[in-house]
Amino acid sequence: MAKPEDDTAETRLARLILALRSQGVSDAKVLNAIETTPREAFTPDLFKERAFEDSALPIACGQTISQPFIVGLMTQALKVDKRDRVLEIGTGSGYQTTILSKLARLVYTIERYRTLMKEAEGRFKQLGLTNVITRFGDGGEGWAKQAPFDRIMVTAAAPGEPKALLEQLKPSGILVAPIGKGPVQSLRRYTGDGKGGFTVEELIDVRFVPLLDGVAKEL
Repeated sequence: MAKPEDDTAETRLARLILALRSQGVSDAKVLNAIETTPREAFTPDLFKERAFEDSALPIACGQTISQPFIVGLMTQALKVDKRDRVLEIGTGSGYQTTILSKLARLVYTIERYRTLMKEAEGRFKQLGLTNVITRFGDGGEGWAKQAPFDRIMVTAAAPGEPKALLEQLKPSGILVAPIGKGPVQSLRRYTGDGKGGFTVEELIDVRFVPLLDGVAKEL
């Protein structure tokens, strides 16, 4: 079925931003980062026409590019400051990484699939990003040599409290991650109290691929 003449990329993007606002993503800086990040550049050709939908979409290696609402909500919950050094666990397509890069001083991102990492690095180069540092490795172990971080975002479901990652967070830092072993997990925000402890908030129920140990063996 043909699309209406006024159903342009701009109008679809505008509808998406309005939808995010209506669902509670209200931070102007986060919305601007989403609005100025071309999601279609991170979406496989087969799904480019759906790039402006508020839904998760398949990418290579059996992974997904997250639903824009979840991206917006997690980014907003992370409370990123322009001076922050952020660690992202699970680069994936690089979409979430790019949004974080517009809000933070530096973004360190780890991916266990070499194919995804290489593709994401190509996108970062095309977009002219200069504050993203990539690593092929086990995200569950974090990046101890670059720790501590002001913020940590985990884009795969940890089975329980991510202790190794929390140890790499600054005393007053924030970590946002989906936690749980089942198909539905709890999105949690850990906020450091400055004394080695954390306040833990349950945000919403989410569905993420599991956080796996090691690096992937790809054929």
